[in-house]
Amino acid sequence: MTNTQTNALKKLKQEKIAVLYGGHSAERDVSLKSGQAVAKGLQAAGFNVVLIDTKAMPLAELLNSNIDRVFIALHGRGGEDGCLQGALEYSNIPYTGSNVLGSSLSMDKVRSKQVFKACDLPTAAFFVVNKVDFEQLSLADILADLGGRVMVKPANEGSSIGMAQAKSVEQLHNALIEAFGFDDQVLLEAWIDGPEYTVAILGDKALPVIHMQTPREFYDYEAKYQSNSTQYHCPCGLSDDDENEVKALAVKAFNATGAKGWGRVDIMRNSAGQWQILEVNTVPGMTETSLVPKAANVFGLNFSELVTQILLLSVKE
Repeated sequence: MTNTQTNALKKLKQEKIAVLYGGHSAERDVSLKSGQAVAKGLQAAGFNVVLIDTKAMPLAELLNSNIDRVFIALHGRGGEDGCLQGALEYSNIPYTGSNVLGSSLSMDKVRSKQVFKACDLPTAAFFVVNKVDFEQLSLADILADLGGRVMVKPANEGSSIGMAQAKSVEQLHNALIEAFGFDDQVLLEAWIDGPEYTVAILGDKALPVIHMQTPREFYDYEAKYQSNSTQYHCPCGLSDDDENEVKALAVKAFNATGAKGWGRVDIMRNSAGQWQILEVNTVPGMTETSLVPKAANVFGLNFSELVTQILLLSVKE
């Protein structure tokens, strides 16, 4: 640890750190677990921590509670989409992770896909459907243009909430109706037939790649949080050259959306061996068994050290 980091750490341990968790989003249950784990990890490292469920505390009350710094453990809307970041910046309260732009761009699956495409980063073909006019579209034509099978994703949800696969017009119509229950805009992404990987980002460094395997049709909410049959491989089984390539792509995608500090980039490899960037997560799951802590552990950081590093990254030099 450098002298600058040592001094920053001393300063941080004199501050009152609020871990914000819970909230109102569809990812509330996951966020409750993340926040509890983060608070426990920070307390073990010697920080003065208060755990706050934002569902039960109005913003004005939070801003008047003498908080020095915020560790954001809120997933999804209201915590990961730039809204909270803007309020904290307006109030001069430093916080962990990405700024307003990086948070909002990364959260929006449609805009981030457009950014990947504009930056010439590899990502699967896609089509955007809006709730107001989708009944006028030819779903058969869209399905055919995207290869006959698609992944349906609400534009602004995480944890695979509202996602479904479709390979017929009827399935696609039903999946869209369900997705519109979460968002007015839905991303249709050409189906990627191949293994899925994730790359945790800490500062400017990509941590060891994790390969996820599930017997389910895709890595959905159940596979992530409820199934005991999902397997996580780290080391991921790739050659050194392939792992370095996917790490470099992940960092490029992370930077392309303006994400900062820490996060996670999800990537698949199609049957032709081509990498396909899925999305950037700026407040990924942080339970002690989540993906970022798994990668950090292989890298040599225990959970308490990981959350300390994330907090340190919130200190502006």
